[in-house]
Amino acid sequence: MAEISLADLADAVRQLRRASVLVVGDAMLDRYVYGRVERVSTEAPVPILSVEREVALPGGAGNVVRNLTALGAAVAFVSVVGDDQAGSDLTGLIGGQPGVEPWLLVQGGRATTTKTRFIAAGQQVMRADHESPSPIQQRLADRLVRIAADAIAATSVMVLSDYQKGVLGGETPKRLIAAARAAGRRVVVDPKGSDYGLYAGADLITPSRAELAQASGMPVGTEAEIVAAARALIAAHGFGAVLVTRSQDGMTLVEAGADRHFPAEAAEVNDVLGAGDTAVAVVAAGLAAGLALPVAARLSNIAAGIVVGKAGTAVAREVDLLDALAPGRSVLRKLRGRADAADQVERWRRRGWRIGFATGCFDLLQPAHVQFLDRARGWCDRLVVGLHSDGSARQLRGDGQPIQDQGARAATLASLASVDLVTVFEENSPVELIRQLRPDLLVRGTDGGLPSFAGIELVQEWGGALRDAGAET
Repeated sequence: MAEISLADLADAVRQLRRASVLVVGDAMLDRYVYGRVERVSTEAPVPILSVEREVALPGGAGNVVRNLTALGAAVAFVSVVGDDQAGSDLTGLIGGQPGVEPWLLVQGGRATTTKTRFIAAGQQVMRADHESPSPIQQRLADRLVRIAADAIAATSVMVLSDYQKGVLGGETPKRLIAAARAAGRRVVVDPKGSDYGLYAGADLITPSRAELAQASGMPVGTEAEIVAAARALIAAHGFGAVLVTRSQDGMTLVEAGADRHFPAEAAEVNDVLGAGDTAVAVVAAGLAAGLALPVAARLSNIAAGIVVGKAGTAVAREVDLLDALAPGRSVLRKLRGRADAADQVERWRRRGWRIGFATGCFDLLQPAHVQFLDRARGWCDRLVVGLHSDGSARQLRGDGQPIQDQGARAATLASLASVDLVTVFEENSPVELIRQLRPDLLVRGTDGGLPSFAGIELVQEWGGALRDAGAET
């Protein structure tokens, strides 16, 4: 297959939103507890975490779903939760995502798999797990297979996300793969354990290098050894292809007649958590959208490189992939919609960075504006600018304003070294944007960019502050 151009790859990224994927596997609840460690307990030689905030996200197969919805794909999700609060919370998180048809079956007396991570200064202090890894009840497994078999007809690709937490125990994977084959649908498996005979006949499996070594019993130290081990699995179990994730070394795709090595795409590695979920989600979305496997695999490699540069269980959105394929667009990367801006700010916050927020119209940028923003950036680690839209600027300043449209004003702001992110808001007041971004510092200009200190009460609730930079915005 000829090398695909960056323009064609960008077009392939946009096609991912057409995908429809069925995900079956182990759903988990990922909890993050953030705080400060400033002293050691007198009861035992352990740090005391002063909790500041908590975040809950879908994990495991639920994170595969989250990655698919971040790409705009339609998803059917079949899994099992316990009859506990964690199961209820997870059901709400999954159901609240756009484009998801959830089928979360409940098993009485079963604990929903929950991983709670305690984090201080960007570092994980401890993790606590609650789980029941035993296979789900047989009658529930039968019902799960029936529901999945029906959902297969409405989707293009089925993903089996196996974390060995009981949902895909016993003969369930074989039964699901047989149902997909009968419906003429492709199957992608994120496998676990050493018995890959459970997944026999799958079109693609996505083991890590360590998992490949465990399943094949062969060395995997070099690219040639990885290819040989993958081919052994293809021959033994009738797989269509094997996509091996190799951490800092990228990925290797092995098909019947060819193998390809994709170098790592990450600019920096911050957290590898969830990268495998991202990889399987993107390659499955690519296949569901009709992309050739090598193209889908390359996009998967790029997406994995994006998420390891983020903190915590992260996702790769369409805008992230497009940015990665256009490295010259450094200025445009600073321009984000509200949801993407909130995600970026959360990643910065997890690294322990102080987030500043300034707002204004910034029409016909003047030296005073630049000085104002330079001063604001000096008080924080990352500066976000909330830019009044053309409509809200007109409401504030009257007809004939602004002179420059919001696109030109945003691009000019993004070109400044002192500005790390720009997001446009439509309201007359930035209060709702402040509520979503939760900055540590509000920076106010003399023209009332934050009229009557709008938002300061909110920021004070989470320990933030206000500074006056004294320039018209």
